[in-house]
Amino acid sequence: MTRPRDLRIEGTVSPGWEGAREAFVENFRHRGERGGACCIYQHGAKVVDLWGGVRDRASGAPWQPDTMVVVHSATKGMAAMVMALAHSRGWLEHDVPVCRYWPEFAQNGKDEITVRQLLAHQAGLFAFDEPVDRTVIADLDRLAEIMARQRPAWPAGERQAYHAISLGFYQGELLRRIDPAHRSLGRFFAEELAGPLGLDFHLRVPASLPDDRLAPLEPPSHLKMLTGMRFAILLAAMNRRSVLHRSLIANPGTGFYLDPRRIYARELEAPSGLGVGSARAIARAYGVFAAGGRELGLRRETLDALAAPARPARAGFFDECLGGPVEFSLGFMKPNQSFLFGHPGAFGAPGAGGAMGYADPETGIGYGYVTNRMGTTLSGDPRDVALRDAIPDGRPARTLLAS
Repeated sequence: MTRPRDLRIEGTVSPGWEGAREAFVENFRHRGERGGACCIYQHGAKVVDLWGGVRDRASGAPWQPDTMVVVHSATKGMAAMVMALAHSRGWLEHDVPVCRYWPEFAQNGKDEITVRQLLAHQAGLFAFDEPVDRTVIADLDRLAEIMARQRPAWPAGERQAYHAISLGFYQGELLRRIDPAHRSLGRFFAEELAGPLGLDFHLRVPASLPDDRLAPLEPPSHLKMLTGMRFAILLAAMNRRSVLHRSLIANPGTGFYLDPRRIYARELEAPSGLGVGSARAIARAYGVFAAGGRELGLRRETLDALAAPARPARAGFFDECLGGPVEFSLGFMKPNQSFLFGHPGAFGAPGAGGAMGYADPETGIGYGYVTNRMGTTLSGDPRDVALRDAIPDGRPARTLLAS
């Protein structure tokens, strides 16, 4: 708990949005917040812009309005925006095989996997059989060869399992094949989304980015993990043969994004989890998608596809990695019984530890929340839930699946 006199909260809220500020302050006082930010756009206008607390626990440096932090799987939402922009430009279709664009992908029984199935975590490609480390990740041609050889765990669209790390690599190679300039996903994002929209967000953290712009991420203690996570998840994490362990913990693992000298790895792309950015950037990007996408030239066909209901695998929405029903569509998470947010047409992506971003076309809202103190829940961090519950006329953010 943070004492009131220690609080350092800055920013603005528009009239009618005071509840968001109250929830943000309460996060520090009663929900263990160390440092973080929340930003919300509605119909293209910024209505909430709050930041506060400590950026770096070791130095005591305060969180600044331009502070950035790694957001883990909330990165997937930004990568999905790249794929949406590619669809809007007519470079790919959702219901055709991936191998139409990437012929080598057809190896070892992957010839029938569609773009939609890949982006919905239904391709059975949640793990790598061949070693994948930083040297492989840095060599996109070598990585592409490994992905092309990978054998899927089941036939196309049979089941669902969260592709925690691997999805972004497959998206990246697919984009390289369809982009006329053959850019990496990180470079495309920087040039076609971050640049035009003025986003403080990187899918490939540049070496030139000053360390004092970055907030080191504080993981939960072992005790908090034991008491805060579902027992089934803990067991799966320790079982080397489980889908969760293979998808999230093993090969390449979760620590490759760290750099002891520069906080986060530089000049390295992992579009499923190495995104580093601000709440402002996340909210701004989602706000553009929620308000019609004019700034990016998004077609109505693309936006309608993002707002449409998710399509289940043949075995349903049960996720063999996350251990419960979860709905994914076109690279985004959709509101579902495990993780509620916005209205049915909303789409977004949460990140392990608490980060969250989403677009709600029905209300025109683009939302972003980031923190440097990781929580342990997988169905909505209490700090994020409190902020989303404060959105006027929004659907309740409370989750239905016990964490």
